[in-house]
Amino acid sequence: MSTAAVPATKRGVKAGKPVKSQRTKAEARLGWMLAGPAFVVMLAVTAYPIAQATFDSLFSYRLTTPDEREFIFLDNYLLLFSDWTFWRAFLVTLLITLVTVAIELVLGFALALVMHRALKALRGALRTAILVPYAIITVVSAFAWYFMFDINSGFVNNWFSWVPGISADLDWFGNTWTALSIIMAAEIWKTTPFIALLLLAGLAQVPGELVEAAKVDGATRSQQFTRVIIPNMKAAIMVAVLFRALDAFRIFDSVFVMTGGDQNTEVLALLAYRQSISRLEIGLGSAVSVVLFACVLLMCFIAVKLFKVDLASGTDQSQAKAKKGGAEQ
Repeated sequence: MSTAAVPATKRGVKAGKPVKSQRTKAEARLGWMLAGPAFVVMLAVTAYPIAQATFDSLFSYRLTTPDEREFIFLDNYLLLFSDWTFWRAFLVTLLITLVTVAIELVLGFALALVMHRALKALRGALRTAILVPYAIITVVSAFAWYFMFDINSGFVNNWFSWVPGISADLDWFGNTWTALSIIMAAEIWKTTPFIALLLLAGLAQVPGELVEAAKVDGATRSQQFTRVIIPNMKAAIMVAVLFRALDAFRIFDSVFVMTGGDQNTEVLALLAYRQSISRLEIGLGSAVSVVLFACVLLMCFIAVKLFKVDLASGTDQSQAKAKKGGAEQ
């Protein structure tokens, strides 16, 4: 019997698992050799602070009385989860993340489409103008927004006093919802160009033949967008949403500059700062930091499972599995 007639499983090759060629293995080794040193350095730089914070979170440790350091295991976490201050900071952080990312995704798509379809002569100038807010340092942007709406030095109250609800004595930072609205508006203004830039890269990867075929088949613009463009941009959308969500969930600068956490606008990063730096409660502040890090990891896991995208190949895993199943049948 010839070897060609023997099933793949009997020749020592698992069914459905492609055999890697020597070239593929060599490229993989080269990739690890090139990225390995940077990966080791990044791991060493990030692993130690994470491990140290996790270790400190198990102690009752105040920097002013280091000799009274006491191992209390998970008591810091139990204290956090039973304190409304922590949950309020968590909910405020979650609200800012959900609202800003959702609005930035919509606006980013609009800007990406404009830049993608703009005339070649205007593309460079248009992309440069759109990216200006993202180039501004976050603290500078926060101060600019603060002085715009400040009741004493701001010009918004005077310029827009004709708008119902706005008057010269309106204190934007004296109310929770108006203060959060300004914080979120500043974040949206600054980081929407980042989303637009990532989505623009995704738009460039959408095959023009598919869009033209959809037009020939009579698809409307909305159908082309929802059934052709978006499915072929899932990898870019996932990267944009994931990166921005992680950044928004760790928001600190804007809140610190505009409100300092007053008016119930405190976020998790600011809570960790206050416990560790202001109150010198290293153990409790480390516990907040560890919880914040765990939330970030959970967000990454949910995003990967939700989008089902293989970032290595940029393909939709659900579509790849369907094609694979059809090929096997």
